[in-house]
Amino acid sequence: MQFELKRLSPDALPAALEKARVYRFLNEPGEAESICRDVLAVDPNNQEALVILLLALTDQFETGVAQAAIDARSVIERLTDAYARAYYTGIIFERRAKAQVHHCVPGYGPRAYEWLREAMRWYERAEASRPVGNDDARLRWNACARLLMSDQHLAPAIEERGEPLLLE
Repeated sequence: MQFELKRLSPDALPAALEKARVYRFLNEPGEAESICRDVLAVDPNNQEALVILLLALTDQFETGVAQAAIDARSVIERLTDAYARAYYTGIIFERRAKAQVHHCVPGYGPRAYEWLREAMRWYERAEASRPVGNDDARLRWNACARLLMSDQHLAPAIEERGEPLLLE
C-alpha cells in the first residue's frame, strides 16, 4: 500500500527538528528518522536535519537494523563540512562496533576492534580540522581507546599460518 506523504511547511522546520531531537532522547530513533526525512523533503541540504538523521540511524544499530548502516553512510556524503564528515564517519564506525560488542555476536572481537580503530582514525582527521574549543573528536577517540583497553576480546584478527605441506 502506498500513501502520498504530506509535506511540511517551511516555517515548521525548526519545531520539527526540535521534535526529532526529543524523539532521539526518548529512545525512539525511528520517529526521529521519519521527522528528519520530512524536513529533508522540504529542505534537502538542511545540515542540522542530516546530522540528526545520521544519529537516529546509528541509534538503530543496537536493534540490528541492517539498512541503517547503509543509510547512515549515504547521509555522510551530503554533509558539507569536512569536520562534520570526518567526525560523523567516526561515529558510524564507533556505534557499529559498540552494537557488535553489546550483542556479543560470534567472532565480534576482531571486527569490533577494526571498526573502533577505524573510528579513531576518522576522529583524528576530524581533530585536525576541528573548530576552536571543540574537543568532541578527542572525547570520542578517548572513549574508543578506553573500550579497547577494557575488553580483551577486542583485538586484531590473528592471521593463522599453517605449516607448509611437504610433498613427497
